[in-house]
Amino acid sequence: MKKKIWLWVGGIVGGLFLVLLAAPFLFKGKIQDLVLKTINDNLTATVSFDQVNLSLLKNFPKATVTIDGLTIVNTAPFEGDTLVHAQTIGLKMSVMELFNGADKPMNIEEILLKEAKINVMVNEEGLANYDIALKEDDEKEEDKDKEDTPFSLALRHYQIENTKLVYTDLSSKMQVVIDEFNHEGRGNLTANVLDLDTKSKAKVSFIMDGTSFLNQVQLSLDAMIGMDMDQQIYTFKENKALINQLPLQFNGQVQLLEAGQAFDLSFATPDSDFKNFLGLIPEAYAGGLKGVTTTGEFKVAGQVKGNLTETTIPTLAIEMAANKASFKYPDLPKAVEQIVLDMKINNTTGLMKDTYVDLNKLSFKIDQDVFNASANIKNLAENPLVDAKLNGVINLANVTKAYPVKLDVPLTGILKANVTTNFDMNSVEKSQYQNIKNAGDISLTNFHFASVAMAKPLDIKEAAISFNTNHVSLNKFALATGQTDIAADGRLDNLYGFLFNKQTLKGNFNVRSTNFILADLLKGDTAQAAEKPKEEKAKPAPQGEALKIPAFLDCTINADAKTVVYDNLTLKNVKGRLIVKDETARLENMTTDIFGGKLLFAGDVSTKETQPKFNMDLGLKTLDIKDTFTQFEFLKKIAPIAGIIAGNINANIKLNGQLEGSDFSPIMNTLSGDLTGDILNSQVNVANSKLLSSLDSAVKFVDLSKLDLNNKRIHLKFKDGKVQVSPFDLKLKDMNVQVSGEHGFDQQMNYDLDFNVPAKMLGSDVANLLAKLSPQESAKYDAIPVKVGLTGDFSAPKVGTNMNEVITNLTKQIAEDQANKYIDKGKDALKDLLSGGKKDKAEGEQPGEGEQKKNETEEAVEKIGKGLKDLFGKKKSE
Repeated sequence: MKKKIWLWVGGIVGGLFLVLLAAPFLFKGKIQDLVLKTINDNLTATVSFDQVNLSLLKNFPKATVTIDGLTIVNTAPFEGDTLVHAQTIGLKMSVMELFNGADKPMNIEEILLKEAKINVMVNEEGLANYDIALKEDDEKEEDKDKEDTPFSLALRHYQIENTKLVYTDLSSKMQVVIDEFNHEGRGNLTANVLDLDTKSKAKVSFIMDGTSFLNQVQLSLDAMIGMDMDQQIYTFKENKALINQLPLQFNGQVQLLEAGQAFDLSFATPDSDFKNFLGLIPEAYAGGLKGVTTTGEFKVAGQVKGNLTETTIPTLAIEMAANKASFKYPDLPKAVEQIVLDMKINNTTGLMKDTYVDLNKLSFKIDQDVFNASANIKNLAENPLVDAKLNGVINLANVTKAYPVKLDVPLTGILKANVTTNFDMNSVEKSQYQNIKNAGDISLTNFHFASVAMAKPLDIKEAAISFNTNHVSLNKFALATGQTDIAADGRLDNLYGFLFNKQTLKGNFNVRSTNFILADLLKGDTAQAAEKPKEEKAKPAPQGEALKIPAFLDCTINADAKTVVYDNLTLKNVKGRLIVKDETARLENMTTDIFGGKLLFAGDVSTKETQPKFNMDLGLKTLDIKDTFTQFEFLKKIAPIAGIIAGNINANIKLNGQLEGSDFSPIMNTLSGDLTGDILNSQVNVANSKLLSSLDSAVKFVDLSKLDLNNKRIHLKFKDGKVQVSPFDLKLKDMNVQVSGEHGFDQQMNYDLDFNVPAKMLGSDVANLLAKLSPQESAKYDAIPVKVGLTGDFSAPKVGTNMNEVITNLTKQIAEDQANKYIDKGKDALKDLLSGGKKDKAEGEQPGEGEQKKNETEEAVEKIGKGLKDLFGKKKSE
């Protein structure tokens, strides 16, 4: 009997287990249809998901429905924007809910949202992308049977895991980013009055008009919230909040109104330990607070009361205060003492414009150095009025000895400040400097800084800045690093417009240096990259790596450097002007002594587009040809053969192209422009050029040691990696030659050399023929055209000529001319014989008879001459 009972029990359990295993397959289609119906009946957006799964074992006796890869994409006016993408949405409900008929909704008891990204946006017209619910007529809404909904909420628990929420309001240029958001709530959400137990953690950033006011501030709140759903009142009960590491507790309530929210809240730190002040600072900068000893008190307290609507804000009374406080980290030798803080944020009217911030005093002391600051800001909403003061001394070396600032190398130097300022934002925006009252000065002496990112340690011996009503003056600046020294002075205009209103920062500076070595400022790999030629095609610089000329800068720099060392180039007496404006750096009247002459250059570099561009004019005045065309990489590509010429050059070069975004080095194959120059006092070393030595060997009549390049003008055009040489004439001993053709930056070439060669230089056979001619006859063969072609590349040239054709044609021409000479002599003699010599017209001769005889005589001569020509033109018979 017992055995049968156990068999029955086992059978029932096994059957139930099989049902649990089979149920997902039985109900999956139904659940997926219900999800689709819910979406289609309620949303106007485009919704998709990867799959819907059902499990009865995972949370038995609850059924779990998971929707994977849910994506909600907006329609117009936000068409194409993704509103929500969730990796997983989980729904829990009683197993029995699966058996409900079509007329009865399934009650969801728990919801889980995991790994979601939510992008909420309000456009300039005030339309929100989350407004995607279907709009229905009131009558239809009334007629709609509530039981038609596939799902209904009977929530007792909900949870959000690792979600990111971005809220952007384009009309107010405001953005709130809530990252790593984890939140859960427990309570009977079906009740009208309940207590909801919540836990929340997140990192919050707040950006207004491009300015970051909060950046990854860590917030956490564990709170029991009393909820009155009928009156929409939410009351803080037991709670504990942390802002970074600062603890706060809240009391009061928030009520949702038709026109906004009503606040009646107060908050305060649970105790007055000064360690709470350090807790405000993010842990990444403040370090752990374990072991920190403090004295004195610090408190934060505030009240927020009133309605938040489109026209009003709650009244505010927020206070932060510390008095005679100090702190010392256990592993650091110095303490920060005599800390005084008195700061208030108040609003008594509920109007935004009446909010004001008073930093009545901030003071602290490290060793013997005391620093004080105060500031008052009023009329925040309309035209903020700022009144601030800074006064004190900070020994930078003591900062890292008293506070755990994470620096690879500690700072040194003495900072002194005594500055007052008073201004309103309208005057800043309109550049009405007469309304801005600034006075005082800031100085920095013996500042030393070193870093692994820097080539050499940096020393600012002295920097002195004074503040005036219209501008900020840099009275003195002296910097040294490695063997480099830099001195500067000048002024900055519109500093406040730049700091507070993102306006252009204007300036004018004079910069001087006796020795400026680029390698002292750039690490070795960076400096080498600056000189490394780029021959590949232009590519957009990878995002985040490109160098950019600041768009906010409008600055003029007058430079005067005695020596500048750039890689292997040494420039002397560098002078000129650099103008930075509109993301473009323009060089004006720049000159330098180099390679025994003077180099003049002017042009601009622009980073307005993704790929930087440049346009430059160069003037070469009596520069050494060899140094110029071997030390400048781009000139070496343009005229590679010039490196073997000893002499000087005057030239004008115009070039433009694209630059590498990472180091501003030219991308060679994008260069275009032209070079026009005159060669002076030149000598050619044939042995140093594979091209010239190959030409000298292949063409016997050429003696390149006699090549004369003096006062020769050359004109080159280059584009798309090709250099075209305009035809020019050269003198080579007793012959002239015209050079034309092109080569590539890859050194492949195709040149034509058109020689006019005296025939006597074309070999012994031709010379023997010419010896049989009279000087007058051989003179006509003093300039025979000969073509020479140069192909291959400069390191392995190929020389081709038409010499065989020239000599064959020339020999034939000389022989034909000799034969014609003898034939002409025979014709003349025979003509005289037949005509009896030239006589006067016979007396009594009839008109026309003399002419008739003449024609008959010439006809006879032609026939005889033809016979003779045929005879001499044939080879002798044996």
